[in-house]
Amino acid sequence: AAAAARRGAAGAPAPSGAMQQWLRLTAAGATYALPIGHVREIVQVGRLTPLPRLPEVIRGVMNLRGAVVPVVDLGARLADEPVAVGRRSCIVVVELQGIMAGAMVDAVHAVVDVDPAEVSAPPALGTRIAPEFLLGIVQVQGQLLHLLDIERVLAQADLTELVARHAS
Repeated sequence: AAAAARRGAAGAPAPSGAMQQWLRLTAAGATYALPIGHVREIVQVGRLTPLPRLPEVIRGVMNLRGAVVPVVDLGARLADEPVAVGRRSCIVVVELQGIMAGAMVDAVHAVVDVDPAEVSAPPALGTRIAPEFLLGIVQVQGQLLHLLDIERVLAQADLTELVARHAS
């Protein structure tokens, strides 16, 4: 797990001592970060088209300049606490293996630099979210950040399984 935490934003090993950039955000009352290399843009929560028979985790789809992008509620996905859309809520559009997806969050704060040498493996117990969703934990500017494995959080196979379980 520690080796996974030291991967670069695109999954490649980071050079020793090279700082990595992460987007700091909040969802479900906790602070997370995701690799800036996956972020394509951040958009206001606008009109979403809900799809029938989907679990609460999938809020619907949005039209992003002609492309249909699924939107996953990060609070519901990580901690069973759906995002209450407010003034600071937004959708972080990420690209994962050529596929665009949106992650709805309570707020986006800043891009922070993370030293891979300071990243600790996620604990097996004591976190609000499943450890397999984390690449690691690190203290940045006096705040504990959960570094998300966004590829795992938004894995198409897992989301498909959630949809199938919800429909049955």
